[in-house]
Amino acid sequence: MERFLRFPLEQIPLIAGVLLIAFTVHEFAHAYTANKLGDPTAKKQGRLTLNPMQHLDPIGTLLIFIVGFGWARPVPVNRNYFKNPRLGGILVSLMGPVSNFALALIGTGIMYGLVVTGIAATLPSLVMQFFSLFVYLNVLLFVFNLIPLPPLDGYRIVEDLVPPSVRAKMTQYEQYGSLIFLILVITPLGRYTIYPIINNGVPFFINSLNNFFAMLF
Repeated sequence: MERFLRFPLEQIPLIAGVLLIAFTVHEFAHAYTANKLGDPTAKKQGRLTLNPMQHLDPIGTLLIFIVGFGWARPVPVNRNYFKNPRLGGILVSLMGPVSNFALALIGTGIMYGLVVTGIAATLPSLVMQFFSLFVYLNVLLFVFNLIPLPPLDGYRIVEDLVPPSVRAKMTQYEQYGSLIFLILVITPLGRYTIYPIINNGVPFFINSLNNFFAMLF
C-alpha cells in the first residue's frame, strides 16, 4: 500500500491537515476576489467560506496522495459581473495560486523563526515535519495550478489573455483538453509533460524562499 501512495503512510495525517488549509485558502481566495470585483456567484453558493467541506474535491484530493498533486472543487465565476471581464478573470484565477505561495512564504518564515530562536529543538519532530510539508505542498499547488491545461488556473489565465476569437475556440475544445489533462496525470505520459514542470519548479521556489529567509535571519 505504501508503494502505491506518493507519500509514506505516517505522513498521511499531516498531509491531510495541510491540504485542508491549502485547498480551502486557495478556493476562498478565488471566491473572495470574485466577490470583491462584483461577482456574488460564489458567495450565493456558499463558497465564500473557510469551511473545507465546501471546497474539497474527492478525486483531486485523492490524487494528491497517489500521484503527488491534485485540486479542489472549482469556485463558480461569472465574468459578466466584472467591469473588465478579462482583467477580472485573470485576477480571480491568479489569486488561488498566489494564496498558496503566500502560505508557503508564511510557513517558511515560521520554520526559520522556530529554528533561529531555538524553539524548534524543544518541539516534537512532527511539528517541523508539518511545516516542511506545509511549505512543500503549497509550493506544489502554486506551480501545479499555473500549468496552462484545463481545468487549472493557468489555463483560465491564458484563456483571458488571448483574443476573444481564440478564447471561443479554446472553450469549444476545452472538454478534450480536460480529458488530455487527466490522461497526463494518471499515465506515464506525465513523466514527459507535467512532471518535469513540477520537478523543476517546486525545488526552484522552495530554494528561493529558503534563500530569502536565510538573508533575513
